[in-house]
Amino acid sequence: MIELLSDCCEEFLIYLSSVKGLSENTITGYRQDFIHLLEFLGKERRLKDVDLNDLRACIGNLSQKKYSVTSINRFIAAVRGVFTYAKKFGHLERNPALELKTLRAPKHLPKFMTQSEVDELCRQPEEKSLLWTTRDKALFEMLYSSGCRVSEMADLKFSDLTSDFRSAMVTGKGKKDRRVYFEEDARNALEEYLKERRERFPMHEKDGAFPEDHVFINQKGTALTAQGIEFIVKRYSGMEGTGRQLSPHAFRHTFATQMLNNGADIRVVQEMLGHSSISTTQRYTHVTMERLKEVYKQAFPHSGKKD
Repeated sequence: MIELLSDCCEEFLIYLSSVKGLSENTITGYRQDFIHLLEFLGKERRLKDVDLNDLRACIGNLSQKKYSVTSINRFIAAVRGVFTYAKKFGHLERNPALELKTLRAPKHLPKFMTQSEVDELCRQPEEKSLLWTTRDKALFEMLYSSGCRVSEMADLKFSDLTSDFRSAMVTGKGKKDRRVYFEEDARNALEEYLKERRERFPMHEKDGAFPEDHVFINQKGTALTAQGIEFIVKRYSGMEGTGRQLSPHAFRHTFATQMLNNGADIRVVQEMLGHSSISTTQRYTHVTMERLKEVYKQAFPHSGKKD
């Protein structure tokens, strides 16, 4: 039986990774939450000595440090998880986290782009030549065309792609595989990028393969990370580019919103995005409804007038 809270947190992280198959990014988030928990309660704190008041005080400390509601709720979820685990596997007789309640979070609609904004952002690499023009053009077109998460695009390998570049198998959250698709603009941009990549980083003579199996690489020839992709998108969407700074996730939000706007079934969109729950996909129906209201107010002559 585990006695220390710190040991239980470590065992729980191993469980989440090896049994539940959670992503490295998710595990890192849990680890950060446990670091705060242990800093506040003490690394030598015994598991059975932690009570509800201790946990509430720890949450209050996060609030005093001006943590966002989202971050605090993530912390609460992590704490609930580790104590539920401890109770389930016999490390505790009672679960002090059962009565912890999450905070009410303000509703934020996903940030997405209009078609003209997408087109403008996808033109930026050619117009501004800030980094690696053909790579960045291909990256933007493929993010938009597929609805991939940034981590999925960073992990994309040549072995995942079909020979005609029309689709690829990606591994999403929970290590679930799904097929994503690339339309003509994305495929053409990818071919232009790969042509230039071959010149910069020649293929192996023996097997004709690229020295790096990841599709997207940095200027040094090594795999482009999710953080690297975020830097690229922010560079072209910032003051040097469109002037409306966005994250790579905006491509995914735009993909989902436009699919629904064009009549796609929500279950199909759920499958294409790799959402485990339909409720996550339903956020985009709110976006489309807000857009409809906006168009109605602008177009209908009596919509904004009072009698």
